[in-house]
Amino acid sequence: MMRCFVGFVTSVFLVLGSVAHGEEPGTPDETAVHVMILGTYHFQASDSDLISVQPADVRSELRQKQLDETVDALIQFSPTVIATERVSEPPDYVDQGFQTFDETHYATSQNERVQLAYRLAAAANVSRVYGIDEQPVEDEPDYFPFDAVMAHAMATDQAPALQRMLGDIQSRITTTMKAMDAMHVAEALYETNTGFISSPELYYELLKFDDGEAQPGAELNAYWFMRNAKIFSKLMDVTEPGDRVIVLFGAGHKFWLEHLVEQMPNVALVKPDAFLLQAFPGQ
Repeated sequence: MMRCFVGFVTSVFLVLGSVAHGEEPGTPDETAVHVMILGTYHFQASDSDLISVQPADVRSELRQKQLDETVDALIQFSPTVIATERVSEPPDYVDQGFQTFDETHYATSQNERVQLAYRLAAAANVSRVYGIDEQPVEDEPDYFPFDAVMAHAMATDQAPALQRMLGDIQSRITTTMKAMDAMHVAEALYETNTGFISSPELYYELLKFDDGEAQPGAELNAYWFMRNAKIFSKLMDVTEPGDRVIVLFGAGHKFWLEHLVEQMPNVALVKPDAFLLQAFPGQ
């Protein structure tokens, strides 16, 4: 397995372009790991996140057809590895959910891991499905310490401004999700990967509520980066030269995961945009 360490390096291999198949002609290196970060919205309604979403039920006949069409487009990337937002046991990080997966799960689970990641792995005959998520255990830090931000805002009379900011973001997300209900699944994913939902704006906006040496917003951003850096580190553990990887994670991870891909030698970024566009040409 391949693990790349960045220390005293003098060159960085970057692939930035995207054409019909998501890569610049002539630039891919067969020894590089080609990585596509596919940010997803939550397919199942959730109120547990800071910003809640209420998507359409993907188990409908129409949505199932669209998911198949989306997968047909994505497998043109020829993936050899699928990585999911699931905590799995080291050192192999095998996604145990995929080991027991079959098509009957489409009718019982709305989770995007089942509906998209496992569907994609099955259609592409990919057996290497890894769960590379990172969550705190034992003495590890909270990777999203929002309570500290809120406590600081309340102590410094900034709570109303913070609530207004969150309300504005929630309104924008709700409006976007409502529009996405009328879209093809691939179009909704395209919007997710190119629009506001995958923007780091929420995290950066929290920096405005810091005050002098009291910096919970800065600390939240640092811990969020730490989580994504650990996710990326696990990805490097389970991949090897020549692999073609699709990483399916919540859209909030997209910015930093793509950043890490772009900075790592012998790891090439492939955007999902052109592949997704192929699935809804008439939309």
